[in-house]
Amino acid sequence: VQLQASGGGLVQAGGSLRLTCLASGRTFSNYGVGWFRQAPGKEREFVSTITRSGRTTYYADSVKGRFTISRDNAKNMVNLQMNSLKPEDTAVYYCAVRDGVVTNKTDAYDRWGQGTLVTVSS
Repeated sequence: VQLQASGGGLVQAGGSLRLTCLASGRTFSNYGVGWFRQAPGKEREFVSTITRSGRTTYYADSVKGRFTISRDNAKNMVNLQMNSLKPEDTAVYYCAVRDGVVTNKTDAYDRWGQGTLVTVSS
């Protein structure tokens, strides 16, 4: 499966963005999907993940209540709706998939998209 993340951009604090991860190749519904981010000079960190069916989601404490992950398997797509953005949300955001139980562990994911930059100004 190949992944392409899009939707990043520049937004003021308090604003919103919607990231999309579009998959092609193998059956998308076979994979759990995660969003991760990497800020300059920092390690890549977990943001959110969603199970294959879409029924269960998980969030990092730092984004809980502000971000919402969803998926549409018919369209091979996972979205990350980001509201009430803060300057500390500035990072390159990556989507990734794994063939198994979803997890917040970065190295558990098999395929990664190229990343999309989110910049939140204060």
